[in-house]
Amino acid sequence: MTDMKKRPTADAKPVGHVTIADRRQFLIGSAGLLGAAALGAGTSLGMGRARAQSRAEISFASAAFFGKETFGDLIKAFNESQDRVLVKNIELPPPSSSTEVYQGLVQQLARRNGTPDVFSQDVIWIAGFAAAGWALPLDEYFPADKRSAYFTGTLDACTYGGKLTALPWFMDSGMFYYRKDVLEKHGKVPETWADMATIAAAAQKAGDIDFGYLWQGKQAEVLVCDAVEIITSNNGAILAPDGKSSLINQKGAVEAIQFLHDTIATTKISPQDVLSWDEEPSRQPFTSGKAMFMRNWSYVYPIAQDAKASQVVDKVGVAPLPSFPGGKSSACLGGYQLGVNANSKQREAAIELLTWLSSTETQHRIALNFGLAPTRPALFQDEQIKKEQPFMASLENVFTGATARPKTPQYAKVTLALQSGISKALVSGNVQAEMDALADQITKIVA
Repeated sequence: MTDMKKRPTADAKPVGHVTIADRRQFLIGSAGLLGAAALGAGTSLGMGRARAQSRAEISFASAAFFGKETFGDLIKAFNESQDRVLVKNIELPPPSSSTEVYQGLVQQLARRNGTPDVFSQDVIWIAGFAAAGWALPLDEYFPADKRSAYFTGTLDACTYGGKLTALPWFMDSGMFYYRKDVLEKHGKVPETWADMATIAAAAQKAGDIDFGYLWQGKQAEVLVCDAVEIITSNNGAILAPDGKSSLINQKGAVEAIQFLHDTIATTKISPQDVLSWDEEPSRQPFTSGKAMFMRNWSYVYPIAQDAKASQVVDKVGVAPLPSFPGGKSSACLGGYQLGVNANSKQREAAIELLTWLSSTETQHRIALNFGLAPTRPALFQDEQIKKEQPFMASLENVFTGATARPKTPQYAKVTLALQSGISKALVSGNVQAEMDALADQITKIVA
């Protein structure tokens, strides 16, 4: 594999002194070539030194994703690629601690002092940050004719109130992992939840694995993701189409949550511990060879193929999640998108970093080293990505057709209600009663 930590290169040549408007257009048109372009650099050695000493200083804040490198390495590469902008990296908790990441960003953005200048945000926060006036509208820098390189669904998720308030970075979605070697003994990849439970129970009974199905039941954001997937796969919904009331106590949603409860209490294909597990605690038994099926994110695949971290190298398959009869597979849309602080005092420098981070070159690097799917369709056809991350190209339709969580400026309140209400239902087994109470609570929030 190419050493992705090496200094990026590009064919772009240094340009002369340009106006802000000219430089904006250059940045937009050269998103994939910014790796080593010394934008605005002077032609004399003296001017070059002067500009290096007067670099615009900005900051970048992001959750810390698991990979072969860190986002700090990305920022270091950007700093080394040009002499105009110097970025300080602010590392937030990992995405599995989504609430802590969100709170950290909110505390900083609410101060309205311009820090961080650029930030990455879970797709579910875009509407709230935009409604609060914290995210700079980006239409001026990325007009409509410059957005065709991105998936339309991701662009839609980055839009609030008719304005582009985030720039697509990388996508993620829930997916269905399975043990290929064990499945050969018990059937084929299940397309319905009922078939999954039957196969998982058979594999457990045969002693081939300890756990039939692993998922994330911790009272956290990931529980909402699991719930969105299984509810949608039964033609259910959390919010009504107008977003002003909740449908989570209707048949489709109730049956779906009941199924999750039954994996622990009835079919017993899931251990009681899943109720306290988020992504990593559920991933570890799977890559240790103890589980048949698992719902998790795309980051698991590179780990499963790493002999230093996995007991199931070359034994893992990935497929769309099952559905209920009459429904269709649903994957929760995840991923982080890029935003610029509306109060940044260095907007042009922030746009330069934003453009580089979202460029073809950087998205390619992230796909290879983090296992996170690009938001640029062309990269799914990249031969190196196909070779090193084969699941990514094969499941392109899963990534691009993923189901969004409720899109509402009140999402921060809605998700806390969902986490609490669904958790109560899973523990008590009183699913209908808890969903009735939860529907009332969410309706009061969004009405």
